[in-house]
Amino acid sequence: MANKTLIPALKAKVGTWDYYVCMMKYAAVSREINFAHELGGNTDLSTLIQRGITSRTRDIVEYLTASKHRFLGALIVAAWGGNPIYSPVQMEENEELLNGLDNQFGVLTFDGTQQYFALDGQHRLRAIKDAIKINPELGSEEIAVILVSHYETEEGRTKTRRLFSNINKNAKSTTKAENIALDEDDGFAIIARRIITEHPFLKENGRVVVFSKQGDEGDIKLAGEAISKTHKKALTTLSCLYNTIKELGFDLDSTMTNPNKRPTAKVVDDSYDILIDRLNDLYKNCGNIQEEMEKIGNARELRAPKDNEIMGHAYMRPVIQRSIARVLKEVVTQGQLTWDEAIAKLQTLDWKISSPPWCSIVRVDGSKVKMTGQRDFVKLLDSTLHIHLAPPSKQAIKRAIQEYKNLKAEKYPVLVEELEKNIKAN
Repeated sequence: MANKTLIPALKAKVGTWDYYVCMMKYAAVSREINFAHELGGNTDLSTLIQRGITSRTRDIVEYLTASKHRFLGALIVAAWGGNPIYSPVQMEENEELLNGLDNQFGVLTFDGTQQYFALDGQHRLRAIKDAIKINPELGSEEIAVILVSHYETEEGRTKTRRLFSNINKNAKSTTKAENIALDEDDGFAIIARRIITEHPFLKENGRVVVFSKQGDEGDIKLAGEAISKTHKKALTTLSCLYNTIKELGFDLDSTMTNPNKRPTAKVVDDSYDILIDRLNDLYKNCGNIQEEMEKIGNARELRAPKDNEIMGHAYMRPVIQRSIARVLKEVVTQGQLTWDEAIAKLQTLDWKISSPPWCSIVRVDGSKVKMTGQRDFVKLLDSTLHIHLAPPSKQAIKRAIQEYKNLKAEKYPVLVEELEKNIKAN
């Protein structure tokens, strides 16, 4: 901000800080605000932080340059070099509504001696600088800036570093589940939400777990992928459904794979129709899961029958739903089977949780079943399911069976000769 610059602002106070809320053009932000690593004093450390900032901003740059719905939250900026002059603005209208408020409205005056650096929002700042280089017209857009004063004294540096640390240490990013529930650019998130409001089966209350309750005060959080085995209604969770349809959407329009740019309405509609058909294929051919749930009525009895959990239905477990979607994608995209052939193969499997290939991911103790989500066991399930559907070779079968023996210390329940029948002749 060369020489004297005036910025309309609101004055506020919290703790030991006086601060100001103002508006700045992207162009001014790009030109005048620098990065907080300047506080460090170590050249190598500064370079490391700068590279980290650059590598994490590509998605934000694309968002700013491609989305007409772009919006960035406020930056917290320190004014290095002293406290700006604040002049309250008196309101001409002397209405009771404004009494006591006009001393919070005013103008910040900078005399050109200050420097500015971001305490919070460094990735947004880097993205703004990069996006303006791509599209200079973005320079006229505006962002809210919260301005605090930094003094170049030992006490001032300590105070500012503490604020920087506290802001970043206590910041909490949105969770993956929150992004699925709220994102309006990610095509698969849009479709996942549409499915649970329109699909005749999945829209039933409690069929898809969206949030879980925790704490004595009834506080809630969005659900991950796990479902309690005692849940009476649920088939899946919103997170699991989202990840499942991402795998099943292996051949959709390429714009569906960009989570930062909303696909066209036609692409979303066409993709929705394809994914609904594929989900319906799964619900019919994976042990008639929809029909079984509607018939039994109590999902808990289907998932883990009391005193006889080994008879539980495998598709009631989200980790198995994900594995099936992944393996279907593999065998179809690699040309081993067509979609219809793969679905037909699924229909021939035994859907008891204790049967192969599902036994790859469970521990059986009498009539009890314990699931494991450990990565090695999940990979083993993918491998054993693959050799039941479309093993690429005899070697692949032997490898999967050896992996099973190594991990579970027991022999795979299906003979190699039987599995070799699943090798598709060229």
